[in-house]
Amino acid sequence: MIIKSFEIKKNKSNFLKFNLFLLYGENIGLKKDISKIIKNEICGDNNKTEIISFFEDEILSNQEKLFDSAYSSSLFNENKIIIINQATDKLFKQINDIYNKSPDGTYLILFSNILEKKSKLRNFFEKEKKVICTPCYLDSDKDLEIILNLELKNSNILLSRESINLIIEKSNSDRNNLRNEIEKIKSYAKNKKKIDFDEIKLLINFSGDYKSDILVNDCLSGNILAYKKNISEIYTNSINQILLLRILSNKIQRLLKIKLEKNETNNFENIINSFKPPIFWKEKAIVKKQLLIWKIDDLKKIVDQISNTELLCKKNPLISKVIFFDFFSKICNKASNYSL
Repeated sequence: MIIKSFEIKKNKSNFLKFNLFLLYGENIGLKKDISKIIKNEICGDNNKTEIISFFEDEILSNQEKLFDSAYSSSLFNENKIIIINQATDKLFKQINDIYNKSPDGTYLILFSNILEKKSKLRNFFEKEKKVICTPCYLDSDKDLEIILNLELKNSNILLSRESINLIIEKSNSDRNNLRNEIEKIKSYAKNKKKIDFDEIKLLINFSGDYKSDILVNDCLSGNILAYKKNISEIYTNSINQILLLRILSNKIQRLLKIKLEKNETNNFENIINSFKPPIFWKEKAIVKKQLLIWKIDDLKKIVDQISNTELLCKKNPLISKVIFFDFFSKICNKASNYSL
């Protein structure tokens, strides 16, 4: 059953009637928000709920993991929430089995990236009445402004319209990015009520992100010389690996969305021109080139690899630069080998 994201808060108690949830799409922040609401409703006030998290690859490499977790009972917990990250059609059989057996007190929350209309997983969750499917598309500027204004009001911080617009632009249509910026602003403000535009510009590192954006575009376009030049000039001493991975993720998700829509309309030009959020005119030619270079399957693989690379960087800080550069260089080399 399809339940839109804006309907979630209206019927929170209804979640207890379901035990399978699919949250798919490119909006990481929205998926986190919905997941939090579901978990709060299931957990209630007694905290007797066990929460287990897997990545799809972990389950595929050891299929007993999911079944053991789903069907084993606990002496100390009444409920169990199993979260599966990066879920795809490869898990359809296992999910279907759990749905049919419906173990008491076990809830599954599946996080997926963009799923095509022909996806088995998406079709199953959309058509079955005893499960919930929620598409999590990118936030509109209006959505982000509502979230930002509420946070600013609660923290008693005043910003100009120019500053608000800049923060929203920086958020790349994802509330997860927006909240990262809000936390920076809160930490900076402390007892300061008003922050001017120049302070905001420095605080969110806007000029640096612009250079990061160029770097990611060069990488996806296979512009090896420009990519190496930017790396040596900008990031010789320090590099915000997580920021660059997030920018890469947003651009990959955008390419995927355009390619999937193109399968239905067969017209790249119209999709690019009407795309939301709008693609800046200087970037349109770059996006067209990237669309010709990358296949849908390759883009999906990169989406999975981004999460794995981020995790590896966090777990291995001493060699995180090596891990990061190796990942980006492989993408750039693959793109450069494509002959337009």
